[in-house]
Amino acid sequence: MRAFQPIIENLSATGRLVLVCEHASNAFPAPWGDLGLSPEQRAAHIAWDPGALDVARGLMHRLDAVLIHAPATRLIYDLNRAPDMKGAMPARSEIHDIPGNATITAQDRLARTEALYLPWANGLHNLIARRIALGLRPVIVTIHSFTPIFHGRPRAVEFGVIHDADAALAVAINDAARRLTRLNAQLNAPYSAADDVTHTLRLHATPYGLPNAMLEIRNDLIADSAAADRMAETLAPVINMGLTEIQKQAKAS
Repeated sequence: MRAFQPIIENLSATGRLVLVCEHASNAFPAPWGDLGLSPEQRAAHIAWDPGALDVARGLMHRLDAVLIHAPATRLIYDLNRAPDMKGAMPARSEIHDIPGNATITAQDRLARTEALYLPWANGLHNLIARRIALGLRPVIVTIHSFTPIFHGRPRAVEFGVIHDADAALAVAINDAARRLTRLNAQLNAPYSAADDVTHTLRLHATPYGLPNAMLEIRNDLIADSAAADRMAETLAPVINMGLTEIQKQAKAS
């Protein structure tokens, strides 16, 4: 089966920031097809993080960052999940059944893991290792979006900053967002590491001791490319301030 490689942009960037967008795409390539979903479902949040890639690209240009993003929908394989995690190939997402995932066998799971997860994990690891070798010790920031209503309940948070074991960068970015923007910014919202959403950070940032954070943006605020670019304009100085703060902390320690 074909291996689906991650997409890397701005590889020649001289900044330390590596932007990661695991849910960038709602492509449903062969051999899996549409998994039995309607066009509306394939365009919805269950299939990807709408607006996240546009924001990530806007940040990439403003911050001289490298960007790595997914080539296919998370419903075939969620790249922010380990192969043994229930959400890696979900039979149900939010209120939607995923027919094409209802009865997949162990061999099917292995085929998807080999086609999507392993190329992604190896590609991201190799990118990080090469940046370290170049003296550009990375800062890992993952970019996501979330729905304004979840299971019938509205979400007031507009910008969430999530951390795993190392909270320093997430706290610094959240504090900067509160100082520099009017966004309702919250730490560990609308998800936290307890929801198993920090697999990428645990696997690729923590072992190297790299500063890291996961950013979640409410997707009604980035509903089109213009809005996403405005959000990138808003968040670029926020991330810069967060990076400056952790650098000060490192020098003081």
